[in-house]
Amino acid sequence: MLVRYRLDPNNPRRLTEAEKKRLDEMPIDYSDIPELDDDFFRRAIMEQDLRKKQLTIRLDSDVLDWFKAHGRGYQTRINRILRVVMESQPPAPTSKPRSASLSKQPSARPSKRRSAPRVKRSARAAK
Repeated sequence: MLVRYRLDPNNPRRLTEAEKKRLDEMPIDYSDIPELDDDFFRRAIMEQDLRKKQLTIRLDSDVLDWFKAHGRGYQTRINRILRVVMESQPPAPTSKPRSASLSKQPSARPSKRRSAPRVKRSARAAK
């Protein structure tokens, strides 16, 4: 007869004393793990660029309030969430830096800059 157990990872069952003793007596097999010598650590490099850049970003007030309500480190949490989203997406296509492309070619789109509102002058005010 097959007995099925449903395990709850948030509430694992406690080991009995006999199970603890058996696990303590079992040697750990390290044979499939290569030994890490000094040469390995000399050649090791950090793959991630951990430098931060300062910028100004506009967030909805309720979003910012939600992050701040969780206490200190809200900027770090925002960064982590953005990193998870970034890493879940396919890589962005490589293109020329925006500043280089703008300096060499005029923009085909009209500027989004708003001009001052035009005030109509009456015929009397013009005289």
